Amino acid sequence: MLKNKKIIIGITGSIAAYKIPFFVRLLKKEGADVKIIMTEAAKDFVTPLTLSALSENPVLSEFFDRKDGAWQSHIELSNWADIYLIAPITATTLGKMANGIADNLLVATYLAAKCPVFFAPAMDIDMLAHPTTKINIQKLQSFGNTLIEPAEGELASGLCGAGRMQEPENIVNILKLYFQKKKDFNGEKVLISAGPTYEAIDPVRFIGNNSSGYMGYALANEFANRGAKVELISGPVSIEIHNSNINLTKVTSANEMYNACISVFPKTDIAIMTAAVADYTPVMPEKKKIKKKMSELSIKLKPTKDILAELGKQKKQGQILVGFALETENELDNAQKKLKNKNLDIIVLNSLKDKGAGFGYKTNKVTISDKQGNIKRYGLKSKPEVAKDIADKIKSIQL
Repeated sequence: MLKNKKIIIGITGSIAAYKIPFFVRLLKKEGADVKIIMTEAAKDFVTPLTLSALSENPVLSEFFDRKDGAWQSHIELSNWADIYLIAPITATTLGKMANGIADNLLVATYLAAKCPVFFAPAMDIDMLAHPTTKINIQKLQSFGNTLIEPAEGELASGLCGAGRMQEPENIVNILKLYFQKKKDFNGEKVLISAGPTYEAIDPVRFIGNNSSGYMGYALANEFANRGAKVELISGPVSIEIHNSNINLTKVTSANEMYNACISVFPKTDIAIMTAAVADYTPVMPEKKKIKKKMSELSIKLKPTKDILAELGKQKKQGQILVGFALETENELDNAQKKLKNKNLDIIVLNSLKDKGAGFGYKTNKVTISDKQGNIKRYGLKSKPEVAKDIADKIKSIQL
């Protein structure tokens, strides 16, 4: 599965770097072509000579060779790779990558990377648990990067808990699984809607909701990384997308999202509607800003077009249609009704009663139901992990 795959390993200054020589040997046995970038701090834990001998390639750490002045192009490096794996990654490098601080070759190569990026943290339990570290990990995941969860066990400090870099054998298996899944949706066309819609009251005010778009963007990255051509139709969000397999169309209102989805759907194999589309919109938006008065203000609203219901009516044999349900009461019953009434194949339910689920969070807790009556409940996970579960479910009903 890894034969002839081009893999860059970025090594940072963690004691877990001692595991990397064995990891490189495993990759070479699998037939992978390996190049290595090290930070200066990483050299305190493992030598470039050892890694060069094992990888059969020069080890890089500087932007240019100080002996002959040769430039090490981070652009060429990033274009060469099928995967860029940073392991182990320290809290410092997490912060640099999350905030675009390209003061070394490793981070500069990351910022130029068009290939999938995996990162495997290794640090003490308290550092891993710090809010800053958590935010940086979530930020990298929101960019479409894949977290290799640190394991629990005895740490270098003598403490016991989460923070150990995954063992080399486990990381090899994760990379194998990635390349296996990369072909899951090869060539398929996937439509995904994401984010909120804004319904204008006047030129400066609108009716909206708290949808962040994280779930839809995580799904877009997941399907793109598994070979699909993704049409992502997004309401106003602050997320960037960096994947050549994703075509992004930005919309603002429910009507704009309706038109965009209806246009793309006939050529779609799979449609996943995660967007939180407004149910109502002002009948007559004002052309000028409404001035504040002491009297009450009434705004007449009309229903918006039901995108999911319309797609359900248009759905052809072989197309898969997935909806989302955010509920506050009778959650499963309401989701099941939506599944049936809108001619869906799958419904993904999340409840505002579950802490860490729903709008604004980078985590979610979902229940997935299909039209055959199968129901599966999942625990609280990051939205990229939830996206994997949804993609796996869709793949299972295609088989």
